[in-house]
Amino acid sequence: MKGKALAQLKLSVPAQETPVDKFLTASGTFQDGELRLNQKGLKLIREETESLTPSQTQSSDANEEDVQFALEDLETIKVIGKGSGGVVQLVRHKWNCKFYALKGIQMNIQETIRKQIVQELKINQVTQCPEIVVCYHSFYHNGVISLVLEYMDRGSLADIIKQVKTILEPYLAVLCKQVLKGLVYLHHERHVIHRDIKPSNLLVNHKGEVKITDFGVSAVLASSMGQRDTFVGTYNYMSPERISGSSYDYKSDIWSLGLVILECAIGRFPYIPSEESEGWLSFYELLEAIVDQPPPSAPADQFSPEFCSFISACIQKDPQQRMSALQLLEHPFIKKFEDKDIDLGILVSSLDPPVNLPEFKVPLYQDILS
Repeated sequence: MKGKALAQLKLSVPAQETPVDKFLTASGTFQDGELRLNQKGLKLIREETESLTPSQTQSSDANEEDVQFALEDLETIKVIGKGSGGVVQLVRHKWNCKFYALKGIQMNIQETIRKQIVQELKINQVTQCPEIVVCYHSFYHNGVISLVLEYMDRGSLADIIKQVKTILEPYLAVLCKQVLKGLVYLHHERHVIHRDIKPSNLLVNHKGEVKITDFGVSAVLASSMGQRDTFVGTYNYMSPERISGSSYDYKSDIWSLGLVILECAIGRFPYIPSEESEGWLSFYELLEAIVDQPPPSAPADQFSPEFCSFISACIQKDPQQRMSALQLLEHPFIKKFEDKDIDLGILVSSLDPPVNLPEFKVPLYQDILS
C-alpha cells in the first residue's frame, strides 16, 4: 500500500473495554437506560408509559405466534452460523415444534459495541417490517444475550449463489425490491445505517421472501482489531468513504447493495486482481482498489441497460451521486419486472436447503399429562 491510499486508510482499533458488571443489577439483569433484559426477557421502560413487554412491542408476525418463550423450552438442533457477531444455532421449541434461529452474543465487549447491541434490541422490539427478520424474544443469562429469531429456511443469499452461481435479472429485481424496502424502513423510519450489507446478511425462505438481518451489531464487532481475520469478509462490501475514514451516511448501505447485486449477476466478487489472474486481492490491495480505482460496473454486452443503470446508481464513489433506497425503488430496473409475476420461491425451492430439518410431532395434550 503506498501514497495517497495508504494515508487515507483508517482501520478501527478497539476502544477501552467497559466492564459488563457496570450494566448488571444484583439480580443478574442487564440494564442500559430504558432497557432491561434478563432470563425472563426484555422490557423497555418508557418515561411516560408503563413497561412494555415483548408481546406488546413485537411485530404483528411475532404476535401471531402467541408463544411463550423460555430458554429451557428451546432444544438445540445444530450450529448454523459462527462469526464476529456470535454463534447462531438452529433450535426447536419443545411445545410447538417450530424452528427458530437462536443468536448468542457474549457481553465481554467494548462500550461502543454494547451501545450497538442495545440499539438492535430496541429496534427488534418495535420492528413492523416484513423485510426485516423477526425477533420473537430476547434473554440475558450468564453473560450472554440471546435473540430468538425467525428461521429463514433457505439460508442466506450466500448459500444460494454457491448453488446457482449467477441469478437472472428478473429474480434479481424481485430480490432487490425486497431489500430496498427493508433499507427504506431502517433508513427513513428507524434512522439506522445497517453498515454490513453482504450476501450472508440477506436471508431467504422457501416462499421467496428476502429479509435483512444483523443490522448494527455485527458490523461493529467485526471492525475491532481483535477480529483481524474477519477484515476481508466484512470490508469487501464497505464503501470508499468508510474505508478512507470519512463521514458516511445511509448511502454507504447502497454501495454495499450494489456490489452484492452485481456479484449475484456476474457470479464473482466484482473486484479482481488488475492482471485478471485467478485468486483474490490481498486485504490491502482490496482496500486500495475500492478507494482509488474506478468502481466496477455491469458489462453492457451481458446485461440490460436498466440493470447497468441500476448498478451504476448504487456503485458511485461519491456518495452524493448514489440514489437513496426510496429513489431506487422507482428505478426502471425495479419497475421493469413488477407486473411480470416473478416468483423467487420457484428458484429457491429448486435448491438444496442449507439444513435438512428433522421431523417432529407436536405433543398431544394427553401425552404431556402422562
